[in-house]
Amino acid sequence: MAGIGPITQDWEPVVIRKKAPNAAAKKDEKAVNAARRMGAEIETLKKSNAGSNKAASSSTTLNTRKLDEETENLTHDKVPTELKKNIIQARIDKKLNQSQLAQASNFTKLLVDCLSSELACLHEPSLFLFQLINEKPQVIQEYESGKAIPNQQIINKLERVLGVKLRGKK
Repeated sequence: MAGIGPITQDWEPVVIRKKAPNAAAKKDEKAVNAARRMGAEIETLKKSNAGSNKAASSSTTLNTRKLDEETENLTHDKVPTELKKNIIQARIDKKLNQSQLAQASNFTKLLVDCLSSELACLHEPSLFLFQLINEKPQVIQEYESGKAIPNQQIINKLERVLGVKLRGKK
């Protein structure tokens, strides 16, 4: 490090202080009393709604006003009337009730009925329902009443089991 110059020492004093008091410490009763003793000016303000909940109940806030002005319709999709009519008609044509259509436990009953009718169902595969949708009867009831939120997987199962196209053109 030759050629840089002579090394000098800085003899300025370094003062390390505590942090300045924050807002909460300035409002402390001890700090206010100490400021009064030293003769510093103290300003006290009374907030207009301090200690009450008047602001929340007397006027509408910005968020409340936005909600009141909101006009968008925020509802779930429902099963269309045409779809529910198609489900009911196809189920009646297959001579099934809602619970028979819904539950896979009905498979054994259909199999026994088919075998007892001298295998007539093998000639007409639509009578022999290997694939039932395995849903709760309440799901079928909600679809037929139009209260369900449409689920494409369930509608596909219904189309497969009932053997008809429920959506769109037939």
